[in-house]
Amino acid sequence: MNLAKLRASMIGTLAALIGLSTLILAVILSLLGIMNLAALISFVVMFNVIQWLIAPYIIDAMYGVKEMPETVSPKLHGMVQRLCRKIGIQTPKLMLSNIPIPNAFAYGSPLTGSRVALTRGLLETLEEEEVEAVIGHELGHIKHKDMQVMMFASVIPAIFYYIGYSLIYSGWQGGYGGRRDRDQGGAALLGLGALAAYWILNLFVLGLSRLREYYADRLSAESVEDGARKLSEALAKISSYTGKIKRRYGGLGSLGSFKALFIDDPDRAEINTELLSMGAPRDEALVREILERRVTLTDRIMEILSTHPNIVKRLRALQELQR
Repeated sequence: MNLAKLRASMIGTLAALIGLSTLILAVILSLLGIMNLAALISFVVMFNVIQWLIAPYIIDAMYGVKEMPETVSPKLHGMVQRLCRKIGIQTPKLMLSNIPIPNAFAYGSPLTGSRVALTRGLLETLEEEEVEAVIGHELGHIKHKDMQVMMFASVIPAIFYYIGYSLIYSGWQGGYGGRRDRDQGGAALLGLGALAAYWILNLFVLGLSRLREYYADRLSAESVEDGARKLSEALAKISSYTGKIKRRYGGLGSLGSFKALFIDDPDRAEINTELLSMGAPRDEALVREILERRVTLTDRIMEILSTHPNIVKRLRALQELQR
């Protein structure tokens, strides 16, 4: 996907999300003939902003994240600082997450500043050059302000979720605002409509999330020397090793709670361990094996419901950049 097309797709998705949500909200308010849903909308917005502000502390606690001292890992800090100068952003804090699955994530808020976390599993699984490409991807999220964009986008469906349940509950209690008779059924019906809007708008948010993963991949490919190849190998190994861990332990438990942050969705990890013991050529062979897979209709449907692109399509996009 070329850069102009990628940017146009992101802008179009965000514009459609805002335009469609505004239209649906206007219809709901018009049908109700009231404007006091503004209090509910304000509550939802404030709730999500507060959640965004304190989320880094929750993530740190859930994933065992600690700051990585420069004296302990000077090479990794050097990578981050060098890439930040090249990309043109301030250097974020480098963090270590004590979880076994190989992954990485960028996160932060105005209270904590930007952070890039690498998991213990990632550092044990990937080669140094692949870790560099992963760091480049995460710095891409910071460069593109994806944390702020996705927070804003996620608030929009949340508003309709809470409106829907509020109207359904008010219908059970006798109509919105205490009015009975026809208002009782009308409020519940509008509530169901709002929940349907939440589901539809959430698909737009997921689509925007997938586009921004492609965008961060591209920045890594352009900022890291031979970045497309290095990131391809990193993603292939992350997906395969995560699949191996899932098969061994029967799932990931709560590790997928903030999966939208990860460089690869652990719930969609490929279970493929056959090539992991092939020795030196395994990186290229693993990428090749995944690229040769056919993207089925089931894969396409699952992708629509995912925060991350299908691994085959993602590696193909990196191959285009590499060429």
